Amino acid sequence: MRTNIYVDAFNLFYGRLKGSPHKWLDLDALARRLLPGNEIHRIRYFTAKVVSWPEDPDQHNRQDLYLRALSGIPHLSIHLGRFRVGRTWMRLAHPPQAGSPMVEVIKVEEKGTDVNIGAYLIADVLTADCEMAVVISNDSDLAEPIRMACHDYGVPVGIFNPGRISRASWHLQQIPPSFFRHINTTALESCQFPEKLQDVDGEFQRPPTW
Repeated sequence: MRTNIYVDAFNLFYGRLKGSPHKWLDLDALARRLLPGNEIHRIRYFTAKVVSWPEDPDQHNRQDLYLRALSGIPHLSIHLGRFRVGRTWMRLAHPPQAGSPMVEVIKVEEKGTDVNIGAYLIADVLTADCEMAVVISNDSDLAEPIRMACHDYGVPVGIFNPGRISRASWHLQQIPPSFFRHINTTALESCQFPEKLQDVDGEFQRPPTW
């Protein structure tokens, strides 16, 4: 079955990869392992360029290396949202008895990813670009486009939850999708890029620290 994969990069990273040794993840190998009987027609990877902070100035360089590795997969496309960084006042969870309960913080918001996933999912379904869609995310904001694709337009949509907790978010359970599965650690371990890769610009390798 011709299948398109839609990867919510930040849901995958913060749900499963952060703090793990599996960040050099080959998404094509992962897709083929998770769906061994399917034809992987297209992988769409949705992310935003990270904001580097003084305590981690190389963060954007590590992301650029990973995006370079992903760019070597012929049927994978990268779709960029954006980060919005600003100052705002927020209430403390445990305010002091004396003094203001409010504190000024730097708020970082990822913008565009959920909308982009939903838009491309529906567009691919309506143009018959795939016979099945698979979303790698446990984000409840994706419930409506998944429901539309699956139940209004009749294209099966499965969900692979990248989180450490295997259950689906409440809103995703209500759809329901064609199937809901959990990505296990063994799959992540076995689907890593080689340490060194080659492209038209030369040789590069996995970041030494991440």
